[in-house]
Amino acid sequence: MNAPHQTEPRDPSARPARLTVGVVGAGRVGPALARALQQAGHRPVAVSGVSDASRRRAERMLPDVPLVPPAQVLELADLVLLTVPDDALPGLVQGLADTGAVRPGQLLVHTSGRYGASVLDPARRAGALPLALHPAMTFTGTEVDVQRLAGCSFGVTAPDELRLAAEALVIEMGGEPEWIAEANRPLYHAALALGANHLVTLVAQAMELLAKAGVEHPDRMLGPLLGAALDNALRSGDAALTGPVARGDAGTVAAHVAELRRHAPGTLAGYLAMARTTADRALAHGLLKPELAEDLLGVLADGAGADTGPGAGPGGRDVNGTEGPEGGNGR
Repeated sequence: MNAPHQTEPRDPSARPARLTVGVVGAGRVGPALARALQQAGHRPVAVSGVSDASRRRAERMLPDVPLVPPAQVLELADLVLLTVPDDALPGLVQGLADTGAVRPGQLLVHTSGRYGASVLDPARRAGALPLALHPAMTFTGTEVDVQRLAGCSFGVTAPDELRLAAEALVIEMGGEPEWIAEANRPLYHAALALGANHLVTLVAQAMELLAKAGVEHPDRMLGPLLGAALDNALRSGDAALTGPVARGDAGTVAAHVAELRRHAPGTLAGYLAMARTTADRALAHGLLKPELAEDLLGVLADGAGADTGPGAGPGGRDVNGTEGPEGGNGR
């Protein structure tokens, strides 16, 4: 049974009761989380969205839930999901607090990876219970997102007295809570962006290049390879490095550089940057022999048009890891 509308502060350490749920910002994330909470027994009661796409998404994911202005979402809901872009979040929170929309005892949850709970301080001073619950997942805006929450890690940041409530909500959505310190949120988010967002760019570029090479189904070719590479990397880290850079095959890398410059010059800078980083890590972990790295790094420097010697590595280092004239720490 749904809990009655609450205006008094609840025990913040208790497992959340059946709550009325509102969403401010009907992007890809908010409706999916609201659906997951609905499946756990909570009741979505209001959603706000600005664009036509967000309104259609809300109607599809949360049918029969009224579309209302943000202030009315807070008026109706015990638990409010603030699922707006990172840069819009501070202004939204301040505006809701300034207009008196925040109620004491109301659970206010944002899903930004960048921010911790402190971005909700204006609402906290108005009596709200602030939670930062960031799902480490990519969202499509469709039903599949709810299924992907099963076993998904959430970066959780909240005041100590709300920790149990935050973790309980994550578990109810099917996720796994991972506590992130307030000061570490930007680094945490940078790590996820590096791994997931850049992966999409790399895969899309790889598919385009395979298509140019005449491969009829690039996705079928890449699927098993990338799946195995990801599994190996998660299991073994840098020890899973393979390919011409890790082997020190300078001639092969030179051929890559020439072909990319001829057929896909827009991909060359990314290739060179990742190859240098791969070489750096392979050297540091003893996978790439220094005597092979000299020619390899020379190819990469020539490919970028850099005015450095053939033995120069990232940051001006030579291949033995000592400091070059630009400094560096040999790591």
